[in-house]
Order: sequence, then C-alpha cells, then structure tokens
Amino acid sequence: MSDKVLHILSQRPGRTGSGVTLDALARQAAAAGWRQKALVGVPVSETTPRVGELPAADIHTVTFRAGSGPAGEDLPFPVPGMSDVMPYPSSVWSRLTPGDLAAYRTVWSHRIGEVVRGFQPDIIQTNHIWLMSSLIPDAAPGVPIVAVCHATGLRQMELTPHLRDEVIDGCRRIDRFSVLRNDHRDTLAATLQVDPGRIAVTRAGYREEIFHPLPGGDGPLPDHALYVGKYSAAKGLPWLLDAVERLAPDHPGLRLHVAGGGSGAEAEALRARMEDLVPLVTMHGQLDQPALADLMRRCAVCVLPSFYEGVPLVLVEAAACGCRLVSTDLPGVREQIAPGLGPVIRLVELPRLENVDQPVAADLPRFTDDLASALADSLDRPRESPPDLDAFTWASVFRRTESIWWELAG
Repeated sequence: MSDKVLHILSQRPGRTGSGVTLDALARQAAAAGWRQKALVGVPVSETTPRVGELPAADIHTVTFRAGSGPAGEDLPFPVPGMSDVMPYPSSVWSRLTPGDLAAYRTVWSHRIGEVVRGFQPDIIQTNHIWLMSSLIPDAAPGVPIVAVCHATGLRQMELTPHLRDEVIDGCRRIDRFSVLRNDHRDTLAATLQVDPGRIAVTRAGYREEIFHPLPGGDGPLPDHALYVGKYSAAKGLPWLLDAVERLAPDHPGLRLHVAGGGSGAEAEALRARMEDLVPLVTMHGQLDQPALADLMRRCAVCVLPSFYEGVPLVLVEAAACGCRLVSTDLPGVREQIAPGLGPVIRLVELPRLENVDQPVAADLPRFTDDLASALADSLDRPRESPPDLDAFTWASVFRRTESIWWELAG
C-alpha cells in the first residue's frame, strides 16, 4: 500500500502560515500512519528545524546565508520569503540577481532529486505556486505532486513578473492543487491554464488542542486588544496604531498587544513608533503557538487590519480562545470564516487598493475611522457564546487533503 509522503517548503517552517500548514499536516499524517520526510529552506544557523514530530533525520534542508556569520550555506543569501516583508531576515524575490536565481534553481533541483532517490515517496506535497515548486516535475519525474496554493505565489507573479512564465510553465505540470478558498481555485485555474477539476478547496485549519478557552479561567482583560502579524504597512498596522491612539482617551484601560516581528526599514520604523507608545502598546515579539494562545485568552478582541490575506487562520485561533474579532472585509474572511462566526466578528470595509496591497491614500482617513469604530464597538460588547469551529480543525483539512493523496497514489 502506498504510504510515503515528502513535504517540501522553500522557506522556514513554523514561522508563517504555510509553515503552520506543513506542521499540522505532518502531525495529522503521522497519526494516520503515513511515513514522511520533509525538505525545507532554513538559515544555515538553524540546525534543528521542527516539522510536526518528525525526527531530525527525516528533515532535510537547503541552507541559506544567516547574517554575517561564517560561510558554509548552500546559497549565499538569506531565505527568500513569499512576502516581501517577512517576520525574519529574508531576501526579496524581485531583488535577487540572475546569478542568485541560477544558484537557487540548481541547489533546489539537486536536493529534491537527492531526497526523492533516497526516500522513494509515493506523493510529494509542496507549498506555494512559485519557483521551487516549478522545479519539482523535472527534479522528481514520475512522482505524483500536490501543490498547496497559499495565494502569495499569485501575488509574487505581479511583484516579480520576469519569473512569471517560468513559474507557470513548471507548475502547470503539477498533478493536483489545493487552495484555501473558492476564488483562489478560479484564479489559479486561469493563471496556470489548467482544468479547475485538478484543484480542490481544502481550506485551512487550526490546532484545537492549543487554541481553546481555559475552563474556569478569569476570562480576558476587558480593554485588551491583540494584533498578530508582521510589522508591515500591507498588514494595516500603521492605521491600527492610529485607531488605538484615537480610542485611548475614552478607554483609559486600553492596551494593544502586538505579537509578531519584521525586518527592514519599514519594520524598524513601526517598531520605533510602538516603543514610543508604551504602555498603550506592548510588543511581544514572535511567539510560538502555545504562547500565542495564552496571549489570546488574555485579550478581549483580536484585530486583523490587513489589506491582503489568503484565509487568515489567526482569526479562527483567536475565536477559539474566546476573542471577539475585528477584520478587514477580505475575500477569504468573508467567504470562509465570517459565515461560521456570526456576531463574534465585525468586518471593516477595505480602502481601495493599488498593486494588490497598497491602499489609496485618499481612503485612509475613512479606513482609520471605521477601524476605530469597529474596535470600540467590539471592546464594549459582552462576550458571545463560542462558535462551532469543527469545520476549521486540521483533522477536517487533512481528510480533504488525504483523499487527494490516495486518488493519486492509492
């Protein structure tokens, strides 16, 4: 019986939504009896990346430059992130040189082939419709491939158009695709020019054993709000800070907790601004999932002011911990999340956008007003009954994913 799956992720596991997906599916697949290995991209200094409960011997790496430390990495630049602003030092795809890209293709193709020959997987599960995934059909001929589209690859095609045709040509040869929501299926089918029947909507999940209320606990602090994400304008963080400053005089106990990080000039400017807002704003840095769940249980409201997301699981995780929610009216939120949450969530109209995630300046005063109003209303409302989140569990997502694996390899 076929039962071996190789997971591949071109960036750091556990640090982004795609890394959380990889970790969760690996845990679910282990429980279902699949034998697994993983191949991931990490800084050379990260000697023990974690993927589910896989032993270190089953986690293979492509290593990247880490700061100014000694050489020895496979590729002499930081891990390229699928977003241009990542929660850790990273390369930006549009700034990589032709030499960088050539080395990237060579190293990944070699390492994929090496792991495939040693493991002989029945299925390859890759993440992101982007350059690494486009290499797999040639690097692993004859092995069925499933690619998870997290939407960031579609955005990178706009930000890095000189790689678009190469990515499309390679990725359209992948056997099956999974997406987080219905409109991603339509966009992906049109972009790759593939039959929509090859694309399944598997959605995304959360770990209910971590994200849940504490029975008999004291409940959240009434005027405490939470933002989880990168220090980035595209995530709406500057205007959330504006809204919080505006509400502070009428909510003397208001505190905004910020869990996340970032690098680069934009992130440093936001970090400096938040330092000036202490104690109104508290920065917690990048948190692992248990620590994030603990913070969510302390907060009354979780706010997602982002201008672009796939299906932001942080909202589901926060709702599972008892938070009320404020979110921009993103397609993934409106289609996949809000219908199951009822009055727990308040949606805020997006400003007009340019280049996918850049707001039109003229719309920002209204956006800030709406964000402040929704946050104030959510802070003042009583707690709701917890919603039914069974459809969002990773067990449900894995059942949908595993059916694709068996279809291809069973």
